[in-house]
Amino acid sequence: MTPEDFDIVIVGGGPVGLALACALTSKSASSSTHNSALRVALVEAADLSSVRNWNPEREGDGTFFSNRVSSITNASRRFIQDIGAWQYVDESRTRPIEEMQVWDGISDSRIEFLAPPTSAASVPVHEMARLTENLNLQRGLLRRLDEVCGRGSTLTILDKTKVASIVSDVDGSSSSLPSSPSSSTASASFTGWPLLHLSTSQMIRARLLIGADGPNSPVRAYSQISSYGWSYNARAIVATLRHGQSGFTSFGTPRNHTTAYQRFLPTGPIAFLPLSPKCASLVWSTTPELAQALLDAGDEVLARMINAAFRLPDVSMRYLHRFILERWTRATPTAVNTGRQADPKLARKQGFVSVEEIEKEIQWRERAHSIHPESALSSTLTPSTDPAHEARNEANVILSSEATLYPPLVHAVQPGSAASFPLRMSHADNYLGARTTLAGDAAHTVHPLAGQGLNLGLSDAASLASTILESASLGMDVGSPLALKRYLEERYLANHGMLSSTDKLWKLYGTAMGPVVWARSVGLEVTNEWTGLKDAFMHFAGGSNDGAYMQRMTNKNEVKLSQRDYPGISLPGVEILAAALEGISGVMDGARTLISATTKQNKGRTQIENSTLRSTSTSASTGTGASSLGNTGTHA
Repeated sequence: MTPEDFDIVIVGGGPVGLALACALTSKSASSSTHNSALRVALVEAADLSSVRNWNPEREGDGTFFSNRVSSITNASRRFIQDIGAWQYVDESRTRPIEEMQVWDGISDSRIEFLAPPTSAASVPVHEMARLTENLNLQRGLLRRLDEVCGRGSTLTILDKTKVASIVSDVDGSSSSLPSSPSSSTASASFTGWPLLHLSTSQMIRARLLIGADGPNSPVRAYSQISSYGWSYNARAIVATLRHGQSGFTSFGTPRNHTTAYQRFLPTGPIAFLPLSPKCASLVWSTTPELAQALLDAGDEVLARMINAAFRLPDVSMRYLHRFILERWTRATPTAVNTGRQADPKLARKQGFVSVEEIEKEIQWRERAHSIHPESALSSTLTPSTDPAHEARNEANVILSSEATLYPPLVHAVQPGSAASFPLRMSHADNYLGARTTLAGDAAHTVHPLAGQGLNLGLSDAASLASTILESASLGMDVGSPLALKRYLEERYLANHGMLSSTDKLWKLYGTAMGPVVWARSVGLEVTNEWTGLKDAFMHFAGGSNDGAYMQRMTNKNEVKLSQRDYPGISLPGVEILAAALEGISGVMDGARTLISATTKQNKGRTQIENSTLRSTSTSASTGTGASSLGNTGTHA
């Protein structure tokens, strides 16, 4: 069987793969140059028609949201707008982030981020990011691809198709590709091109194979590109939350519902991300055991624990965690009925704790901390005889001047939305192989605490598409390492800086050691007052002034580049930030070592003292020691 040849084959139909295909084909279709000869194929195992025809459920006056939500930075949004896909995204199902409240779960040190003004006409003023469901973004990208294909694009979408195997073609003497400037000659040898055997018995051959196929990438395995990283021994709970719509503050002004909240607990950060005036998305990183226990406890218990996690002091949260874990450990698993028969593999420990028990424990802890029922720190939803308290529950009114420092009280968890997934950090040693390259999660995975996973992937797609189109316009072989060198230079260190910084933040806030808590709290307070440094963090995370790739996508003949895809902070700035966090992590590790050594030394002294006391006790029993020492030794 003769394989069908393509210039570009993209494996993976997620947001990154679709955005890359969209960037390549939309730019080629709008160009009158030879770039239009590039043939692109996208291979996806799932049925993309379900994404293309996605129609969110609605029930009563409450909108159902998917639990797979991403924060799209201004830079990522401009890229999506530039390739013509944002017009197909349902903006009524997106929510701007104009403010962020982030605080330490132990010391309560806080930092506030406000969206800086921007001069970009394509992005509204005072918006640092925009939350949207992944399905909403994927559907918009697919609709844009359908529009481009309707204009005679050379894109082929092969969905419901799995990659059975990938081999290097050893006999590539003929090609179905038409002669084009992107190939050196029509009679060139095609030996060594990646040859894909698909589940549909079809074979396709790629001048350049791009892996956008997730962390367990078959393309990376074929390329023999190793990666390094580690598991965080943690899981992230995701869910769609429902809360009151009005949410007035004590000043009578309504909440803006455009503020994101994140609290760093020793077990992991918990984030509240607004989706609408009545709904929000949860991302709660915690231990695998506690994550499973909270899911098994049920939606009502989970809602109470979420409210408490944003408000109760750490000592009380640790008690509640122990309370739930002890109950969960002793509970007996019951198989879940899947419709036909009970499946032992899906056994869960349900009903091991009641809502009333959790509410009683939380109320007792609040009284112990002298938290007034009308305080912003109160998470009580139980109706009382006080009419004002009843009104507070119904309208979600927090009668406190500090109301906006904490998220609205969660009333319920959207049924079926609570789930969890494991967390890990990984980074490929290289993005380029033999006529292959990696993008998105196939190249790197990051902890979700900064919300940068998808944004890194979209920046990869923007840079890679720009690099490929520019190389093709210069008549280069788009599968050669030289043609892809700029992509590697632009993205590898930028991604490494974000991965390293996020990893250090996780480690920095994952300890309750006194010296470390003091150091990070002081640093957080200083950063909050240092506007310039805080703005640098904002530019680093969001690329607020990222216009470099826009210029390159518009003018593909410009070869020389001086900015990265995160130009708001220069590459040396990325290195300085990563080095600073590395230094903090080193100090933290040194403190651990010092405390461990001190503990061992004190333990040795205690053993010597106990041995001396036992010797004294023996002497006293024979009448040779003083009675006081003898009594002390006997008591010890």
